[in-house]
Amino acid sequence: MTSFTIEENKLDAVMCLLAGIPELDTSPALEEIRSRTNHVPHLILTAHEDGQPIGFKIGYERDGHFYSWLGGVLPMHRQKGIAALMADRQEAWAKNEGYRVIWMKTRNRFPEMLIMALRRVFRITSLDPREKIEEHRIVLSKSL
Repeated sequence: MTSFTIEENKLDAVMCLLAGIPELDTSPALEEIRSRTNHVPHLILTAHEDGQPIGFKIGYERDGHFYSWLGGVLPMHRQKGIAALMADRQEAWAKNEGYRVIWMKTRNRFPEMLIMALRRVFRITSLDPREKIEEHRIVLSKSL
């Protein structure tokens, strides 16, 4: 049986994973990740299998709440509960740090992410419409 580990603050592993996550067709550069996470509380998680990075999750404080910004799991490692384990760890960390709310955005073209968020008891709080319906941003939040 394969075992997964989750590690913190492995930004180099995140950078290796970005190109392998097809949904991240406009992956952020290292400078953007650093500019969002520098000088604010943040958490960078990476999931590893047999020492190799297979998924990541990044969140940081934004507008006084914890914002679950970006994440993904390599396609060949999906449906194994890895994203849920990282989300559990992120939510526990945020709660331990004193945050009462965690929020996120997804796009209408990512129904799997929306379904996962709803299963995790996130609630839709607003919609940021775009020209193409599949690009609408859906904003969700959850009390911790």
